[in-house]
Amino acid sequence: MKKTLLFIALITLSFCGMAQKKSTFPFKGGIEHMMNFFKDSVIVSQDIIQRKATGIVTFKFSADALGRVSKIVVYYADDIVLTQPAIDALKRSSGKWDIPIGVSSNDYLITFLFSFTPPAAASTDLVNAVYDYSINHRSITFSNQLLTDDCILLPIVTANYDIPQ
Repeated sequence: MKKTLLFIALITLSFCGMAQKKSTFPFKGGIEHMMNFFKDSVIVSQDIIQRKATGIVTFKFSADALGRVSKIVVYYADDIVLTQPAIDALKRSSGKWDIPIGVSSNDYLITFLFSFTPPAAASTDLVNAVYDYSINHRSITFSNQLLTDDCILLPIVTANYDIPQ
């Protein structure tokens, strides 16, 4: 009798454990859904396109139990002009983050990579614009360490744009 009860208890516990398993990726729908969401949500500004701006922007943000985004902090940016489209996309992702049951919020690091699709043949104007951008852009950096709590590093989001010819 004790063996039977123990067996039933173990089976019941295993089913309860299986029912509580969730996707380990923190964006609802998984990594593919996150990448597609940001591909559609990052709107590259005309200023970025005109300046031929390229580079990365890394943010730390928090998502609460309802998946709402808050506390967006720039950790690094190759240029301030790259930050606004990424911030806007992060704000649009509010409600799409999947936080484990029993956790009030999670912190995440996410990096956005901005680049343009190079034409088959680079014109002199394009070469000059890229050179001008590379010597005149101003990175956002910190002069001292920035201590943080534990957070989850997310995959890099690529925002590739076309330049008018």
